[in-house]
Amino acid sequence: MTEDVVARVLRQWQQVHPGLDTAPMAVIGRLNRCAALLQQATDAPLVREGLTRAEFDILGTLRRTGRELSPGQIARETFASGAAVTKRLRVLEARGLVARRADERDRRVAHLSLTEAGTALIDRLVPRQLDYESTLLDGLGDDHRDRLADTLADLLVLLEGRLGGLQP
Repeated sequence: MTEDVVARVLRQWQQVHPGLDTAPMAVIGRLNRCAALLQQATDAPLVREGLTRAEFDILGTLRRTGRELSPGQIARETFASGAAVTKRLRVLEARGLVARRADERDRRVAHLSLTEAGTALIDRLVPRQLDYESTLLDGLGDDHRDRLADTLADLLVLLEGRLGGLQP
């Protein structure tokens, strides 16, 4: 079996610092490396549509919730800062994918929704994106993929409980 890059790093740490508990690095290092590689790979279909992952997430959030959202609600749903969401919304509005409606009672509040073009784009892109992502995971097999998803869900719940209050 081929050794992954994290295994090499762990072995190197054991050589220079025997007895060091590198178990957290074995998990977090691999998660970080996988996340970086997957981010590069999974963004390919999005780039072909002229979207960033963050813009795709905003369009997807508006589509899956099926209602108007404020920029703050979008920020919470996408785990992004308000400033980042505002910048991305400007790009999506300029492309005609998102519409902004001012609140009748408080003009400072914006309500955002997908335009017809935005809905058509996300409806066309999500199945293609999921097919592409499925292909990336093909080598794992269904049972292995399901176990991995369950383990990652457990880790996510644990981390959200411990670190959730630290999010913006």
